[in-house]
Amino acid sequence: MTQQVREIMTTDLVTVAPLTSVIDVAQLMRSKDVGDVLVVDEGHLRGVVTDRDLVVRVMAEGGTIGDRTVANVCSEDLITVAPDDDVDQVIALMRDRAVRRVPVVEGDHAVGIVSLGDLAIDRDPGSVLGGISGARPNE
Repeated sequence: MTQQVREIMTTDLVTVAPLTSVIDVAQLMRSKDVGDVLVVDEGHLRGVVTDRDLVVRVMAEGGTIGDRTVANVCSEDLITVAPDDDVDQVIALMRDRAVRRVPVVEGDHAVGIVSLGDLAIDRDPGSVLGGISGARPNE
């Protein structure tokens, strides 16, 4: 029996509007202990911003960080899957496209996200990545 995405996806999503400042997003990531935030406009998934995006697309460019919004730095060319898709299909997508997180959508509404950590915890909880992903956050 094949495993479906809905069985392993994270459903406790952290979302922001496109005009949210990158500073607010960074603070939200810290307070929620997440490395990604979904950018949602009127209920529709528009992009994903990661902690790496904040470093590479904001901090590394310099300038006035306080004036930047996630609309300027989020990844908009998204690879998405549906809740009923096969987990092996998601693994292949992540490998082929070199992504660490894949939003799970119904239509263009986000209902979850699958990360490398979710896969490690599900497939190999005794591995180093599974152990790190399942550990309590650093305070």
